[in-house]
Amino acid sequence: MNLKNDTYVIFLGTKNFTEKYYKDKEGWLKISARGKKFRMTAEQVLNHLLPAFAGVKPNFIVKVEHKDQSTKV
Repeated sequence: MNLKNDTYVIFLGTKNFTEKYYKDKEGWLKISARGKKFRMTAEQVLNHLLPAFAGVKPNFIVKVEHKDQSTKV
């Protein structure tokens, strides 16, 4: 099972919007609720996620999906 950063997709949002974060070959990418793309550093991704995990923003929902690309079909 591949557990590297580029096998995860992170969804962060509320009941009204969702942002998507994932890592590709160039680095971390954020897709905003309006569909705009933003390049980010790993530290910037953490700065967006940590308040939700800490409960500072209690209405935020975080969902993580694993995409194992090493599985052979």
